[in-house]
Amino acid sequence: MLLTNSLATFGRYCMFLRRVFSIPDRFSEFGRRTVAEVAKLGIDSIPLVLIISVFIGAVIAIQMQLNIASPLIPAYSVGLATREIILLEFSNSILCLILAGKVGSNIASEIGTMRVTEQIDALDIMGVNSANFLVLPKVVGFVAFMPVLAVLCMVTSLVGGYLVAVFTDLITVSRYVYGLQAFFQEWYVWYGLIKALVFAFIIATTASFYGYYVKGGALEVGKSSTNAVVTSSVFILLFDVILTKLLLQ
Repeated sequence: MLLTNSLATFGRYCMFLRRVFSIPDRFSEFGRRTVAEVAKLGIDSIPLVLIISVFIGAVIAIQMQLNIASPLIPAYSVGLATREIILLEFSNSILCLILAGKVGSNIASEIGTMRVTEQIDALDIMGVNSANFLVLPKVVGFVAFMPVLAVLCMVTSLVGGYLVAVFTDLITVSRYVYGLQAFFQEWYVWYGLIKALVFAFIIATTASFYGYYVKGGALEVGKSSTNAVVTSSVFILLFDVILTKLLLQ
């Protein structure tokens, strides 16, 4: 029964995406709504990303120093390990798990409220492709802005580690900076950006799907938001494993 329901939900999701990714009726309206979604879903997330990144970068640097303090390990390894953790995982996977709670619940609750208040039904009656009209600007806007959030996360996290070196005596600034530069691989940055784009697509489409097909009242809207966050998180972790295997061989 669980497998059957899962397959049915996945098929419904694929059909939903087919409706979403159709040609917009009016590109001017689509462009206007996309810009608005970039501001709401992307730009409004910047303060959260910056605050979390600074503290996580600082924590990673502190933990690296405390756990690899050994005369056999070069002192610059703290900066190197901090950089690798941030580029490979935190700036994409962990960041998107956090944004799934903020952006995903926002999308699911907004579209779900429109469903229960029959605004989506009104669009359908007027002959408008409601899935395309409501969802496509959110998906395009969030996915387009996600690389900006990922780069901000990378830079701010490294700055958080730098602040630890400046204001504590755990590691010197010169050794931390040297570690950031040592054995740098540009592909790790692109790897992080690719994963961030995939995860952003998962968050936007999954949250929209659960909000679009909600039934009932306000209680069901809340449940759809919860389901959207949980499902997005599970698929982010699943695709994290898949993309790591494909991109880091």
